[in-house]
Amino acid sequence: MRMGYARVSTLEQSLEVQKNALARAGCERIFEDQAGGAAADRPGLTRLMDMLRPGDAVVVWRLDRLGRSLSHLIALAGDLERRGAALVSLTESLDTESPGGRLVFHLFAALAEFERGLIRERTRAGLAAARARGRMGGRPKRLDAARRRMAVGLYLERKTPVAEICRLFAITKPTLYAYVREQHGEPKSHKGGGSNA
Repeated sequence: MRMGYARVSTLEQSLEVQKNALARAGCERIFEDQAGGAAADRPGLTRLMDMLRPGDAVVVWRLDRLGRSLSHLIALAGDLERRGAALVSLTESLDTESPGGRLVFHLFAALAEFERGLIRERTRAGLAAARARGRMGGRPKRLDAARRRMAVGLYLERKTPVAEICRLFAITKPTLYAYVREQHGEPKSHKGGGSNA
């Protein structure tokens, strides 16, 4: 059985162009969704996948109507293949029932994996280069070294309340305590009374 899937991103868009093309392509059932490409909740697609049987074909007007991204599209195509179903895209003239169509999708999957590998490699190289320059990963410190020393100095004087120090330097209490630990080891307990509580 050929089952069509149509999706538009907003309620203002019309499904008619897609539905007409799917009907002309011989789809006996057409499932619809009105959701953005990134939306995970697609009840129409869920119903279609639940009804799939070996030998069926999922037909879409265009590939971007089906997958949220290339990786999502490849995952869906793999799921269809495991179920013994084919994927047909009318605009791209793609049909995974044919050897050529299967080859195209295997190439897509290989390219996506290659791209993920490059991203991982570039990330590791960037972190290594930053470490070599003396920079560590993570969020940059909110205050420069001089202002951190000033904040810690006020804390250690025990004359200015912690809340006031944090307000002056626009930092949170945990950040202030982290600066104190960094420069002088563990700060004394800040719980309870005292002018610095």
